[in-house]
Amino acid sequence: MTKNPPKTDVKKKADFHLDKEAIRAAAKKIDDGAVTEGYRGNREEVVAMLNDALATELLCVMRYKRHYYTAKGLEIESIKGEFLQHAQEEQSHADQIAERIVQLNGEPDFNPKTIAERSHAQYDESSDIKDMIRANLVEERVAIEAYRQMIERIGDDDPTTKHMLIQIMAQEEEHADDMSDLLGL
Repeated sequence: MTKNPPKTDVKKKADFHLDKEAIRAAAKKIDDGAVTEGYRGNREEVVAMLNDALATELLCVMRYKRHYYTAKGLEIESIKGEFLQHAQEEQSHADQIAERIVQLNGEPDFNPKTIAERSHAQYDESSDIKDMIRANLVEERVAIEAYRQMIERIGDDDPTTKHMLIQIMAQEEEHADDMSDLLGL
């Protein structure tokens, strides 16, 4: 048998009303684009974190593409397929991150001179397929931990960025799982 909620709880919920006039007045200040007065995050810090994440994703695209094009052997087509799929997904992450940076009134940093310096992950020039897989597994684990720390730092101050990073991290976990499976771990 379920209990009815106490009347005081119902009354508190019924008493809440959005201040539509204040919301509308604030919304008319359009110079900040998608960023409203209610945004609680440190925009500069979040944009800096996202630009480092962008560099990470771009470097991961290059690493996976290199592995895709240079892997050799009779029975590696399925592994090459994984590399290509992961490269495409990493590119999608980069695109999402760049779009979010713009929404936060920042500028995505695609400078090729600084990508490797800003990236959390590293590039890899392995020629052995097992070494390629190991390198990708390590770098996926690096990305997972970097995203976990960014999510923790952002907390609830920027729910949109946090949600995006959680989705990206989940896919990075899938990538790590794929690489682990390929190694037979």
